[in-house]
Amino acid sequence: MTEVKPYHNILLIGLFALIVTAIVALIAYLTIGRNDEVIQGQVEVSEYRVSSKIPGRIQEIRVREGDHVQRGDTVAIIDAPDMNAKKAQALGAEQGAQALSDMAQAGARSEQIQGAKEMWEKSKVGLDIAQKTYERVQHLYDEGVVSAQKRDEAEAQYQAAQKAVAAAKSQYDMAVNGARAEERRAAAAQVNQARGAMQEVNSYLRETYQIATADGEVTSIYPKVGELVGAGSPIATVSMMDDMWGTFNVREDMLNGLKNGQEFTAWVPALERDIRMKVYNIKDKGSFASWQTTSGTGGYDQKTFEVKARPVEKADGLHPGMSLVIRGGIHPEK
Repeated sequence: MTEVKPYHNILLIGLFALIVTAIVALIAYLTIGRNDEVIQGQVEVSEYRVSSKIPGRIQEIRVREGDHVQRGDTVAIIDAPDMNAKKAQALGAEQGAQALSDMAQAGARSEQIQGAKEMWEKSKVGLDIAQKTYERVQHLYDEGVVSAQKRDEAEAQYQAAQKAVAAAKSQYDMAVNGARAEERRAAAAQVNQARGAMQEVNSYLRETYQIATADGEVTSIYPKVGELVGAGSPIATVSMMDDMWGTFNVREDMLNGLKNGQEFTAWVPALERDIRMKVYNIKDKGSFASWQTTSGTGGYDQKTFEVKARPVEKADGLHPGMSLVIRGGIHPEK
């Protein structure tokens, strides 16, 4: 009997090892296949950066990270003294151009018009005298009393008086009518140019107030008060919390015929709850999945697709970066 016990113990040990191996294999069979069906993604959100078109020094920051801002709220104020100097220059240019335009539109002063009129009247009196003199000399010439030279001199003086009257009348008309139409248009164009420069400066000055362009939550603030920022430098990042979505990388054999507009359920570990999501975009990632390549066994390589879906209803507490888990694969519902 003492010689049989060792073999009996060995048999029991072997039977126990066989049972343990079978249990481990059963557990692996039941669990490994399920783990392959877990799809994980994360919450994304649309965001924009508040930045300035002009360089300057941060004078004030009116928000903090985590604050909710509405469209039109002031995020930060930039001190830009150079813009104030440019505004003064543009204002002076506009005022000067406007003064020249007003003068061109108004024409000559009343004193200038009166002086031109008196010169015209004076020239008309001279013309009347020259005409009477010429007529007398011509009569005497016809009677042979004066020479032809005297008659020619009187005629020349008469013609000169006529031209003097015409010139004086032209000066009077010019004084009454003011500047030429071309000069008035040129003056008006200078005013418009100066106003355009003024509007440009004002637009830059508005950039000293950094405004939120949409509702959202301030997630990042980059500079500190007193720091210099360049043109286009980001000042803050605002996340648009009303525009959230989830993104998942899904192997093509796990899509299960998923289409845009279909819904599925995802688990949010941070909230410990399920949320319904609707697919709005399915896009090929352009790369092959590294975890399953079947071409060596006569099959094919499994591609990865990026699936984007938005929550069907607003989920309180949902924030960007939270994990989304799809258990047991995607099972779309219409």
